[in-house]
Amino acid sequence: MNCNCHSLDHINGILDHQDVYLDFEESDEKLTWCSGCGNYGIQKAVFRALTLENIPVKDAFFCYDIGCSGNESDKHGGNTIHGLHGRVLPLAAGAVLADHRKKVIATAGDGATFSEGINHLVHTIRNDYPVVFVLHNNENYALTTGQASSLTREGQKMNASPDGVFAAPMNACHFALSLNATFVARSFSGDVKHMTAILQQALRHNGFAFVEIMQVCPTYNKTTSQEWFLERIKYLEEQTEYDKMNIDEARKVSQDLEENITMGVLYDNPVGNFIERLPQRRDKQTTLVEEVAPHDVTKLLATFR
Repeated sequence: MNCNCHSLDHINGILDHQDVYLDFEESDEKLTWCSGCGNYGIQKAVFRALTLENIPVKDAFFCYDIGCSGNESDKHGGNTIHGLHGRVLPLAAGAVLADHRKKVIATAGDGATFSEGINHLVHTIRNDYPVVFVLHNNENYALTTGQASSLTREGQKMNASPDGVFAAPMNACHFALSLNATFVARSFSGDVKHMTAILQQALRHNGFAFVEIMQVCPTYNKTTSQEWFLERIKYLEEQTEYDKMNIDEARKVSQDLEENITMGVLYDNPVGNFIERLPQRRDKQTTLVEEVAPHDVTKLLATFR
C-alpha cells in the first residue's frame, strides 16, 4: 500500500508550533455571514494554507461565484473576481490559462456547482486545469434563504420544500471521482487544522484539485449541525494502509454520507495538467498575458474602407 499521509496529531502539532502569519490585508467591508457559519473557518484555512505553503497572496488569484461563499470576494486585499452564478470554473480556467504562474483558487457553493454549473464542473475535471476548487457544501441555497440544492438530503424539509426533498442527493466527491478527477478531497468546516492540511496538499497538486468542504449552515440547515457531523466524520489520515492513488478505494470510501463520512485526501494521482499537454506551449517560457502587445491596425482598418 502507498500512503503519504500524516496523522492528525502530526498535522495539528505543525500548526500549533508555527507562527501562521496571514499576509493579506482585510478590507473595510464587514463580513455578513451568519453567526456560526462555516465560511469563517474555511476562509481562515485557505489563508493559513497559502501562508504555510509560502505562497504570497499577491501570487494567488481568487475567483468567486454567487452565493454566501462569494460574499468574501471584497473582504481581503488579494486579487479577486466575482463572476456569474454557476460560472466560476470557466472563469478560473481562463485566468490560469492567461497566467499559469498565479495560483488560481475558485470558490462556489453546492447549488451553483451541481445545478447551474454542473456542466462546467464536468469539463474542468476532464481538462484538468491547474485550479484549486473549494466547494462550500452546506446542502442548500443559503443566500436565497434555504432552498434545497442537488446535495440536500432526501426527506429534509427546506423553505421551498416544506414537505421534504424527495430526490436522493448527489455525492460530490463520488461524482468527481466518476469523472477520473486527479485530486479529490473532503474536509469539515468545524476543523480548521484539518482543512488547512487538506488545502496545502491541494495547492501542491499539479492539476485540478477538487476539495469538498462539508459545512454547517446554522440558519437554514438545522439537520446537519456541528454536532451531527462530529458524531459521524472519520479521518482518512488515521487509516495507515489507505492508498490514495487507488481510485477504486477512493470511490468506495467516498460513498457513505450518513454514518461514516470520510474526511481526507481520497485520491491524488497527477498526470500532467492541461497547459503542460498543449503542444503549442511546450517551448514557451512566457505566460499568455506576457505575450500580449500593442499592434498598429491602421493598415487592417484601411482595407475595410
